[in-house]
Amino acid sequence: MDKCVFVHTNEKQWLGALVAEYSFRRNSRNPDAFDVKFIHTRDHPFLAAKEGQTFLRGGTTRVWRMDDLQSFTPLRFLPPKLMNWQGRAVVTDPDVFAVGDVNELLDRDMGSAAVMGRHRSGKEEKQYQVATSVMLMDCARLSHWDVEGDFDQLFRMEKDYKEWMVLAYEDPENIGYLEDYWNDFDHLDDNTRLIHNTKRKTQPWKTGLPVDYTPANKFKDKPLLASINRLRAKVFGEYGLLGHYKEHPDPRQEHLFFGLLKECIETGHVSEDLVRDEISKNHVRHDAFEVLDRTPDLAARAA
Repeated sequence: MDKCVFVHTNEKQWLGALVAEYSFRRNSRNPDAFDVKFIHTRDHPFLAAKEGQTFLRGGTTRVWRMDDLQSFTPLRFLPPKLMNWQGRAVVTDPDVFAVGDVNELLDRDMGSAAVMGRHRSGKEEKQYQVATSVMLMDCARLSHWDVEGDFDQLFRMEKDYKEWMVLAYEDPENIGYLEDYWNDFDHLDDNTRLIHNTKRKTQPWKTGLPVDYTPANKFKDKPLLASINRLRAKVFGEYGLLGHYKEHPDPRQEHLFFGLLKECIETGHVSEDLVRDEISKNHVRHDAFEVLDRTPDLAARAA
């Protein structure tokens, strides 16, 4: 098939990926017009080969950890290769769920762009930055993407992870910008097509669990705080003293995720045993079944 939605993920976000897959088909008027496939970290050993090594991120060095919540992010550049450099592809994070019809995105006019994503920030100085957590790709025009080579360059300090993630190394002529509603950051209204629970600490299926991701480095210009943060990680572990996931401030977004999960279980797309297993691994909040019990059914599917 010449159209595919790819969800890139790791073990920690596997349940989210499964719910995302379900949502793309549920909310499309023509779900047979495209494939949905996973890109999982376990299938790409070049990531694990760098475990414990330092790489360049945001002008400083970080340690690559496969157990980080977002260790899947380099895989978002793989779809053109997986599509044999042909057709259209959409790639999404595993915490992105369809509210509208993703087939409309796959079929849209890309103009002269080879790749499209929403603006990552509204700040003038960051207008060039693309939020690559959702991308639309014309695969034939991205044959210059070399994911393993680019990933390796991070560890040789030749490329910066943060710049790679916002398409700063891509020719601006190749880039187009999507409407924000195709990657709505923790915002859900009648215009939303794809909702992205991008604020990791309030992801609805994680509430109450200990934080298991490396926070963004916000101490680059504050040497004392940066030193304290490094000491914290050294003494208490990478995620030590980082607290717990919080409740999402918008109850509708919790309702959406658990409404989708409820349907996944009812249809057999996800088993209760899988949910229990994810709970036992601290990948999913421990009260997930209680939340499911109080979650009302979602509105009818797309006609």
